[in-house]
Amino acid sequence: MDVSLTLWLVTVAGLCALIAADFFIGGRKPHEVTLREAGTWTVVWVVLAGLFGLGLLFLGGGQPAGEFFAGYVTEKSLSVDNLFVFVLIMGKFAVPAAYQQRVLMVGVLIALVLRAVFIGAGAAIIANFSWVFYIFGAFLVWTAWKLIQEARGDEEEEEFEENRFLKAVERRFPSTDRYHGTKLFVVEGGRRLMTPMLIVMLAIGTTDVLFALDSIPAIFGLTQDAYIVFTANAFALMGLRQLYFLIGGLLRKLVHLSYGLSVILGFIGVKLVLHALHESGVPVPEISIPVSLGVICAVLAVTTVTSLRASAKAERAGAEGSREGADVHADV
Repeated sequence: MDVSLTLWLVTVAGLCALIAADFFIGGRKPHEVTLREAGTWTVVWVVLAGLFGLGLLFLGGGQPAGEFFAGYVTEKSLSVDNLFVFVLIMGKFAVPAAYQQRVLMVGVLIALVLRAVFIGAGAAIIANFSWVFYIFGAFLVWTAWKLIQEARGDEEEEEFEENRFLKAVERRFPSTDRYHGTKLFVVEGGRRLMTPMLIVMLAIGTTDVLFALDSIPAIFGLTQDAYIVFTANAFALMGLRQLYFLIGGLLRKLVHLSYGLSVILGFIGVKLVLHALHESGVPVPEISIPVSLGVICAVLAVTTVTSLRASAKAERAGAEGSREGADVHADV
């Protein structure tokens, strides 16, 4: 899809306007987000993504629209994994419920800017070195295998570990030990100090870079159009804040999510390798976008259903065990 500089500027300006509207309508005043509010805004961002995809269909045809929807669904599903880490970060920094929305908004914006840099670098590398598809494909297959290994391992209580950048910031800039509303800096005893609010925002934004290491190659496996890669990432990330509050309580019920994500990453990795072989002149079949979109949606649907069934079964078993324990205690 041939994208002019004007269209790029209009798109970025439109996204900025949507983000500003989101902030001034729902996020300007710190408050605890209700399920109704989170659900409403989640639907809004999904509808906006759908309208953007239809716009691509009208302007560029079926291929760019299909690539966008496949990329959006992939990024959205991979971003759900981010939510597990966001929960750990919120817990480690003891972020009050009223401030969590602000933290996520700024953190996601930082993540979006960093991803834009990744996307630009990835597009430049792909344009000059087609063999990089072999590396991307092998990396995704390896990541898929690691996810399976982690999912099959013993479950342990996870803890968030600060990255090097965050540790460097905390060493260089002194901070307070308590929140001061939504302020990022305060002056105490004549010194300008950072608040935990800024630290946790940086934690959210920079931690997403680790997730971008697999999600960016994954979407480049579906499309090499930097415009589609960027917009799919933007719409997936901007709806992530509301999704955090909407399905926060359901995250631990998605016990098979890692398996589903590993299948998706492995599938896209194979697709990338086939594409690289095809570009090298090897007569191998390529996987089309409709097939890719169908496989991704099917895997997510199956994963969700099996996860909820397994969680419900575990809850019933736990409830029965509790009743039996209570009966034994009563007999004693």
